[in-house]
Amino acid sequence: MHAKAFAALLLIGSLTGCDRQTEVAAPPRASDKAPSPTQKSLIAVPINGNTAALKQALERAVPRTLWTINQREQACVKPQRVKVFGKKVKVTPPIACTIVGRVTRGTLRLRGEGNEFVIDMPLNARISAQDVGGVLKGETATGAAMAHARVRIDLTPDWRTQGKARITYGWTRAPGIDFLGRRITFTDQADAKLKPVVAGLEREVNREIAKIDIRKQAADIWRQAFTSLELNHENPPVWMRVTPQRILYGGYQLDGQSINLNLGLEAVTETFVSGRPPDPAPTPLPRLVHETPKPHLDVRVPVIADYAQLQPVVDHALAKRATRPFVLPKVGPMMVSFGKSTIYGTTGGRIAVGVDVEAKLEIRSGKPTRGRIWMTATPVNRPGSAEVHFTDLVINGDTDGVGGDLLILLGRSEGFAPLIAEALTQNFTRDLGELQGKIERAVDQRREGAFVIRTHVDRFETGEIKAYGNGLYLPVRMVGRASVDYRPVK
Repeated sequence: MHAKAFAALLLIGSLTGCDRQTEVAAPPRASDKAPSPTQKSLIAVPINGNTAALKQALERAVPRTLWTINQREQACVKPQRVKVFGKKVKVTPPIACTIVGRVTRGTLRLRGEGNEFVIDMPLNARISAQDVGGVLKGETATGAAMAHARVRIDLTPDWRTQGKARITYGWTRAPGIDFLGRRITFTDQADAKLKPVVAGLEREVNREIAKIDIRKQAADIWRQAFTSLELNHENPPVWMRVTPQRILYGGYQLDGQSINLNLGLEAVTETFVSGRPPDPAPTPLPRLVHETPKPHLDVRVPVIADYAQLQPVVDHALAKRATRPFVLPKVGPMMVSFGKSTIYGTTGGRIAVGVDVEAKLEIRSGKPTRGRIWMTATPVNRPGSAEVHFTDLVINGDTDGVGGDLLILLGRSEGFAPLIAEALTQNFTRDLGELQGKIERAVDQRREGAFVIRTHVDRFETGEIKAYGNGLYLPVRMVGRASVDYRPVK
């Protein structure tokens, strides 16, 4: 008899006891749970107000006639002199006159330049000079200027509005009278006359801005922001809980008839793979922080593959493989059928897979060998990659003392453990891609009560996978921007 054939017969003979039920101790179950990631995000919460009422209020507050002119000039026309024997001799007396007129304004124009309100105020002056001597025959002149009242509004830490105005202007055509070579102008009164006008503008701007009730809107946003948002509806359900911490204020801008306050909500964002978590308890509206908000959404999305969801994948792969024999070295072909698998997290960041097996060598008759094969493995992925591999495969403790056991030979064969690892790898990578697509669609835009929430996801970043007691956990970082617009339903 050939030596190799004789060795095979000896090995087969040593397996005659395999008609028994083979029992192997199961790996211990891990009880730890994947963490619910916590991160800080800054959500833009612009508050918008209409400035149409402000413009109307300013039109009412600023009179059409800004000031009148009525002043006596003792020498509108200087005395005339001639030279007599080398000396200048006065031949006509100075001519006195009265200057009368008024300065009016045109329609106000309200616009924004950065963080300033600019109120453009067209000025028109019409004056005339009259004298008792009848020399000046009601000489008149007109002039025009454009005054710019610049108002800067600020929010105090306790949410009150404050405004400060200043005025600039320039005469495009200064009003004056030319007479006998002299130019008489009347613009020196502008500063004094416009000062009370600026004070009135400050009062009206502050009064109207206060009507927007920024504090009430901010309080509404703050209170309702203590909530949980659904990122994925099912398979698996994913929720993000938002707990606001601060409100940042970075000024405002005018856009047409709208004033846009640049506010940001700094919040702790937690994510859960479960049903909706309880909403955090709202806290009172905090003091305003003067700091330019830079909106960013930074959320750690825990992608957890529940072991129960992985079981059908393994069972399907093994059932498909069972349609053809396993060829064991020095033993020969063996037909194997598999029962339902058991998958759970074990110690050391590993997973355990137990499979019920019924195996029978084709060259043997009699009862098949029945038992359970246990495999443990470590899930790994490359930095930034969602492709998961399972390494460091260990079968039944992988001890030297069981080298002749038929089930150990089967477990160590090329068609068993690598097949399970490949099935788990394909399933996890596919599920992660589907989940990212679901989250992007879920957070794109939605209405929650009086708020419209817009989110844009710039990128997903994957961390390091790890096995916990409740599933395979792959931390995924979702980076982007989010804004909440206050839009009460009318």
